[in-house]
Amino acid sequence: MFAENPGKIACIIMEPEKYDQPKDDFLNKAKEICHKNGALFILDEMITGFRWHNGGAQKVHNVIPDLSTFGKAMGNGFSISALAGKREFMDLGGIYHKKERVFLMSTTHGAETHALAAAIATMKFYQQNDVPGFLNKQGAMLKEGVNKASRELGIEDKISIIGPNCCSVYTTRDQLGNPSQSFRTLFIQEQMKRGLLMPSSIVSYSHTDKEITETVERMSEAMLVYKKALDEGVEKYLVGRTVAPVWRKYN
Repeated sequence: MFAENPGKIACIIMEPEKYDQPKDDFLNKAKEICHKNGALFILDEMITGFRWHNGGAQKVHNVIPDLSTFGKAMGNGFSISALAGKREFMDLGGIYHKKERVFLMSTTHGAETHALAAAIATMKFYQQNDVPGFLNKQGAMLKEGVNKASRELGIEDKISIIGPNCCSVYTTRDQLGNPSQSFRTLFIQEQMKRGLLMPSSIVSYSHTDKEITETVERMSEAMLVYKKALDEGVEKYLVGRTVAPVWRKYN
């Protein structure tokens, strides 16, 4: 992309990790390409920040971006986000220079000091407690339990938990092994019947061993219906319309 568009790319913005860890020092190599072409390397840590590590996934993967964003977990539910970065770039958004101003901050929520208080309290809690370590442990417990149950039912290739233990997702595939929104709807439906509002398998600090064990048990029950639907057809068990992906070509 840089070779095809010389001098026209201002930055690369990317998540440091999704379902698989970056290999062969990929992040630092991407950063090096950016800098060789006069572009900034920016990491979106909205999901990975405060979940992979208190310092974000950039700490785990030993890479220092030029700028990075944080949010979601930072305020434990309160509306807050943060932009952090190297002084030379952050200063451009300030007022202590005579250069053209760079817009780095919105004042839309400038008066919401309660969100700042929540963020301070949350960050203090993270410093005093190993939240990422706990999430990793509970996520591993959930993944092992669910995958064991689906394996025993012989449908592990249809339902399984994948991704990092601290931020995983479950797969829902049809008889041919293709991702299926119909089977995803069915699985969500059957979990709701059993008291689980569970569009994903992401754990939180409030999920103790008791909650994880109960979740595995109820998901296992839902899998029994899922297996029947694989044999007899999903339409026989599905109530209502199939859910649609958030990101799609046409609404």
